[in-house]
Amino acid sequence: MTLVFEGVSKIVNGRTHIHPTDLTLQNGTMNVLLGPTSSGKTSLMRLMAGLDVPNTGRILWNGEDVTGVRVQDRKIAMVYQQFINYPSMTVYENIASPMRLLGKSAAEIDTAVKKTADLMQISDMLDRKPLELSGGQQQRCALARALVKNAGLVLLDEPLANLDYKLREELRAEIPKIFAEAGSIFVYATTEPEEALLLGGNTATLWQGRVTQFGLTPSVYRQPVDATTARVFSDPPMNFLKVTKSENKLMFGDGQSARASGTLGDLADGAYTAGFRPNHLELERKSEDSLEFVTNLIVTEITGSETFVHLDHRGERWVGLIKGVRDLTLGSTLQVYLNPSHVYIFSEDGALVAPASYALAA
Repeated sequence: MTLVFEGVSKIVNGRTHIHPTDLTLQNGTMNVLLGPTSSGKTSLMRLMAGLDVPNTGRILWNGEDVTGVRVQDRKIAMVYQQFINYPSMTVYENIASPMRLLGKSAAEIDTAVKKTADLMQISDMLDRKPLELSGGQQQRCALARALVKNAGLVLLDEPLANLDYKLREELRAEIPKIFAEAGSIFVYATTEPEEALLLGGNTATLWQGRVTQFGLTPSVYRQPVDATTARVFSDPPMNFLKVTKSENKLMFGDGQSARASGTLGDLADGAYTAGFRPNHLELERKSEDSLEFVTNLIVTEITGSETFVHLDHRGERWVGLIKGVRDLTLGSTLQVYLNPSHVYIFSEDGALVAPASYALAA
């Protein structure tokens, strides 16, 4: 089974929600739609479901054109971030309801409900009502109802967003295992890069209604095709700095330079943009090759065992994610260090011209 988008676009009241998009999703895969709010994730899912009809292009399901087919006539299941369960029904009846609509026999329903409930670890809750469950258990019930249909396409629109941290972590770890057994095409929308990395599979990064890159999740993360994709697939967003390539050197600000070897050595002399992720900034020099930058500390945020430092570097805002709890003085001058192997190089128009060497080795 495959789901194929061929030049699909969506325009609403003169505003483009989805620019012409080509995309192919294969059977048995987890596919993450990653992007900020209003980047087009839900719009893309609505087109996949048949809730909306594209303005251009066509949608193929197993080679059949389903562009104008209604959602009721497609074999799909959807789960939203709200817990959409029937409060007057037991968990058993909630899970069974899609199969009853399909006219399945009582024996088929009973077998499928118990198998799916066991998969979602809610077998001992089948006689309860949804309001007697915790938030995580309610979402498991909603997921079970989607899975029991044995739909070829399962759409998950930020399904864990309303759960507390502990429950999100628990379900994030389980979801890939659960879906690996189902064999359908799964599409999971999220705003969180960390969630995409935990889910694995494939990731499509979205920005302002465009799919900027699609591929295996680790590959998209390590080798983004452009600065926009790198920004989307980094939380906090990737930091950027203007650099100049001159002969065998990359010249950074603050009088810093790095040897332009390997791929970098083949670049033409000129102006480029360096990008680096917040977790690669350090407050201590870890290597003789580390670049040193003088910044001003604007804000600090302590989150458990880590500290976010918001910095001003010659008018550019950077964010560093530093291990440990740091007692730093706001407004003070702060030296920060960066290993050149963690630097991505982008052309002036944003295209990746040299991935970080650590990404190539990963």
